Amino acid sequence: MLAIVSHDAGGAEILSSWALQQNEPYCLVVEGPAKSIFNNKLGRFESISLKSAIMQSDWVLTGTSWQSSLEYEAIKLARASGKKAVTFLDHWVNYSQRFIRENELLLPDEIWVGDATAYSIAKEIFPDTAIVLQKNPYFEEIKEKISGLSKQKSTIPGETYILYVCTPIKEQVLLEHGDERYWSFTEEDAIRYFMKNVQVINFGNKPVVLRPHPSEQTGKYDWALNEFGATVKIGGDKPLLEEIMNADVIAGCNSMAMVIGLIAGKRVINALPPGCKSCSLPMPGIEHLHHLIRQFQH
Repeated sequence: MLAIVSHDAGGAEILSSWALQQNEPYCLVVEGPAKSIFNNKLGRFESISLKSAIMQSDWVLTGTSWQSSLEYEAIKLARASGKKAVTFLDHWVNYSQRFIRENELLLPDEIWVGDATAYSIAKEIFPDTAIVLQKNPYFEEIKEKISGLSKQKSTIPGETYILYVCTPIKEQVLLEHGDERYWSFTEEDAIRYFMKNVQVINFGNKPVVLRPHPSEQTGKYDWALNEFGATVKIGGDKPLLEEIMNADVIAGCNSMAMVIGLIAGKRVINALPPGCKSCSLPMPGIEHLHHLIRQFQH
């Protein structure tokens, strides 16, 4: 029996896809944004207490969270119970911080990663921990869904838009550095920078759809409707892949949804303001808004 433990959206996408592809019986400890993701993929499920899951399992597979200590506690309990703890990392940044709570680093017995770049980063940061390169089950699932949607011709002519995928920058930076302006900008600043310069990529005057992050509260970006009028709409009421497939361009700030956009064959724009934190997504196909602005001005 395996215990799968998940809270944040990034890890939940990977772990829920992984669960669908396994024959091994498992129990679930799912909280926060992960709930809706697991429900969408697995249907109705029972989430049990962490203590019960560890007691009845032979080993533990976790994601990681910046919002919660759930996975950290799962690793701690698994270690105390003499059971193997494995963590599947998502994204390519902040690997060490994922395993630190109250200045204490607690690593699992094994770390899984889904691509060669993540493997290199993890090997360098955790030289004494077993790092295992796995196929990214979420990306494999996305590729299959894209193929299916393409056959159904899901894209509707005349209804395309620019999809801006939001990231809760302030919350993440405040938790990590104690200052929500540590990077010198917030998610609101990034959206304003993008909208001010959107003409360099938006030759058809298409609307910009702001898709909130799964962890963000409803209404967070309603201010943009007042500030930018009919040029902006709020998305998120449809599945991520459906919104990506119907978009011409995917933009954002280091969001995993940008990687999904690349997999879907979309044009992807990094909208980080110049002079700020650099793009942490390692994919060469991502364009950078400040470079496009420079080209546009010349």
